[in-house]
Amino acid sequence: MTSGFLTTQQVQDLLDVDASTIYRMAGDGRLPAVRIGRQWRFPAADIEAMLRPGGTAPHASAPHASAPHASAPVGDPASGPAPTGADPALPATQGPPRTAGRSLATSTPHDAAPLSPELATATLEAVAPALGVSMVVTDLAGQPLTPIVNPAPAIVARSQDPDFGTACATEWRGFAHEPHLAPRFQPGRFGFLCAHSFVRQGTSLVAMVLAGGIAPVGSDDPELFHLDADRHAVVLETLPRTAALLSRLVAPTDDS
Repeated sequence: MTSGFLTTQQVQDLLDVDASTIYRMAGDGRLPAVRIGRQWRFPAADIEAMLRPGGTAPHASAPHASAPHASAPVGDPASGPAPTGADPALPATQGPPRTAGRSLATSTPHDAAPLSPELATATLEAVAPALGVSMVVTDLAGQPLTPIVNPAPAIVARSQDPDFGTACATEWRGFAHEPHLAPRFQPGRFGFLCAHSFVRQGTSLVAMVLAGGIAPVGSDDPELFHLDADRHAVVLETLPRTAALLSRLVAPTDDS
């Protein structure tokens, strides 16, 4: 099965149910899912586990069965269900999600990180191109746990400069001390907007997911992503949902 995330259409084909049933099952937690704007994406590994012999396949008639690894939906039920009909794939013009160069790749040993870099990267590869922003996951010291996914051209141009990586880590470390837990856009030192949301391990904050590469209002820089007000709102809504999904992938503590 494809690694990373599946579209609604792919899950429909696997479960042999219609789109409205998929949306309902994602909304009430029977299917593990992350909501990106008005679209759903489904972790392929969890769907594959459901379909294995002995796995717990979701039942369309059971209104509140829990999905494996997800006791509640990532999407906000208060925002209403996603629209019915075919769920479009990620924009074809994007191609495979790009990542920034190795200078910004993870320097944290996999066995020391609370979150699998591979799973975190796969999550960002599903979310960042759909939002039209650059994304990265870091620890609270500002050290990246993933490459920068879907980097804006301005980031690509700087990513091979080791000083750029150091400056990014310093700025990200500052975000970890932000007193506001709700994501908000703020100008970064490189001339683009950034926002972040925290990944949790139980009640502790252990990492951050950041969105950036976004042009400030009034900027005409062609090397940044230009978003309208509605898309800004979608990014701020999706960041905590993405962080919530990543929180479910965090390794448990020894005493949990």
